[in-house]
Amino acid sequence: MTADPRFTAWCPACDWNLAPSWETVTASRRERAAIERTDRLFAELAEGRSGATGRRDWLLASSIAALVHLSTTALFCWGLWLLVTGNTPLRCIGAAALGAVVLLRPRLGRLPRDRGVLARAQAPALYGLADRVAAEVGAAPVDVIRSSAAFNASFGLVGLRRRSVLTLGLPLWEVLDEQQRIALLGHEFGHRVNGDHRRSLLLGSALNTLATWYELARPSRFRRPGSPLFILIGEVIARALMTGVAWLLYRVLLLLDRLTSRAGQQAEYRADALAARTGGTEAARGMLATLLLGDSAGIAVGRFRAEGGRRPVRTRAARASAAAPAPDVLWERLREHLASVPATEHERLRRCSAWARAAVDATHPPTHLRLALVEAAPAREAAVNTDAAEAAAIAAELAPHRARIAAELLNG
Repeated sequence: MTADPRFTAWCPACDWNLAPSWETVTASRRERAAIERTDRLFAELAEGRSGATGRRDWLLASSIAALVHLSTTALFCWGLWLLVTGNTPLRCIGAAALGAVVLLRPRLGRLPRDRGVLARAQAPALYGLADRVAAEVGAAPVDVIRSSAAFNASFGLVGLRRRSVLTLGLPLWEVLDEQQRIALLGHEFGHRVNGDHRRSLLLGSALNTLATWYELARPSRFRRPGSPLFILIGEVIARALMTGVAWLLYRVLLLLDRLTSRAGQQAEYRADALAARTGGTEAARGMLATLLLGDSAGIAVGRFRAEGGRRPVRTRAARASAAAPAPDVLWERLREHLASVPATEHERLRRCSAWARAAVDATHPPTHLRLALVEAAPAREAAVNTDAAEAAAIAAELAPHRARIAAELLNG
């Protein structure tokens, strides 16, 4: 049995109490099939096989996505024609159709303009490091870097010009060492060059449009008491029709997920390989292992908030540290807490990932498989490095954002 009172007590020999809050749930046939596909892809890549993404699946998914966008275009043309040529009732229908088109239009996103954005002129050192990592993986320089309070990082393309946005969650960034940060950047920039079809304009926007269709088609459960019988009968018929439409849309969503999940997972593995190439294998492994500590980081922040935002003073020597501003102390406490996580807790989290097939989200392979593939690959030295002066300059550029996000976390 493990003995650290800060973490779950469990037995590494038999996995007793591995995840006490979880219930045993029998996977559905669809979930079991998805797990089998995930394991098969991992085995192929671990054995050095190419793990071909499947051109037929990509063509079929692209065809479905094109039909989705053509349907939206046809609805727009029909609504506009009714609005221009129809009588008053038909114009009302046309206006409703155009309103639906507004809801169903592809969401291209826009460049962020919130407080978390760092302009190039404000953060030349951070952009310089990011540009070196992007050049190493073959990606274009990033257009915008922004900070967030998430224990994560992300990369995306927005707008018609497909401008790139890199979002760095400072709780994650602050607990990584310098090479792990480079590995994180390598992974995120890898999404620009790893061939992930889900992030393409065609497929990505089609998935979002289908999800919107499904939400609109799902019948509401609202019922008006005391309605006449003919209205109740009409509601039942409309509910049955909309349920059928929603079921069909859900099946198309599942089909698109089935057709693109393999390519999406393989792209994630490629991004991990680029993380190892830029930051080194050990740094990539450490970065992925740290991603499993998100819950521990949240607990540490919660405890610090409950203490009033200051380090408990037990000795005279600790008073100087306790007098430091709360934001600085928060990041120090968070780093100390995650650095003190014992090896048994790391192992428990890794086994939890394997047991629950845990992933960052539905587009990612389980984290334990990502770790295993990085560890199985030949060790690589870092292609990109940083020095103390550059690290200090980046820290100074992020200082205002660290203080702001720390204040947000401490205020709950």
